[in-house]
Amino acid sequence: MSKILFVMTGADHWTLADGTEHPTGFWAEEAVAPYEAFKAAGHEIVVATPGGVVPTVDKGSLAPEVNGGQEGADRIAAALATFSELENPVRLEDVNPADHDAVFYPGGHGPMEDLAVNETSGKLLVDVLGSGKPLAIVCHAPAALLAATHADGSNAFAGYKVAAFTNAEETQAGFADKAKWLLENRLVEAGVDVQVGEPWAPNVVVDRNLVTGQNPASSAPLAAEVLKKLA
Repeated sequence: MSKILFVMTGADHWTLADGTEHPTGFWAEEAVAPYEAFKAAGHEIVVATPGGVVPTVDKGSLAPEVNGGQEGADRIAAALATFSELENPVRLEDVNPADHDAVFYPGGHGPMEDLAVNETSGKLLVDVLGSGKPLAIVCHAPAALLAATHADGSNAFAGYKVAAFTNAEETQAGFADKAKWLLENRLVEAGVDVQVGEPWAPNVVVDRNLVTGQNPASSAPLAAEVLKKLA
């Protein structure tokens, strides 16, 4: 059995370009699908958030239209209710990466608000990347990579191939013209090699110990790749 750290956003909103606070948090499927896969394989899950706040689920991620209908929405809600570790997160500031065998960051717009500028998370990402342990990040959570810098200011993930939520997807979701910045653009500016797949289709990229997924549909196949690395 391995111990897998879920680093999750503590934000319940995303500040848009006009100063509006858009209600958000983590995206349910992106936490639930890997959680179910890892638990089914017998692994232990620990949730960490900045300050140890209980993470907020993006209400939009529970809607039938993003879960293939009401049956899918009901299944996601039921699975989320069994995710007891969400109720007792540890403080990200107290986490020792050496205590965990793998690290996973689920998305949602929340990471754009807090993890993108969180120094503690940035240091953890640099440490885990260098350790060779599996590091998995999906959808908007690669925003956290922006805080993973070396002393000279260079990004620790520069030159790595990654999948992340794309400009096309943000446009189709209706937020591209409202956001302060776009994730794909910022990652490219940091020197990260973003591998753009078809909008909303599964796209998982593995580069060394880093496993990344583009969108919610990528979360289950991403978890499968992590399990291969833990086998």
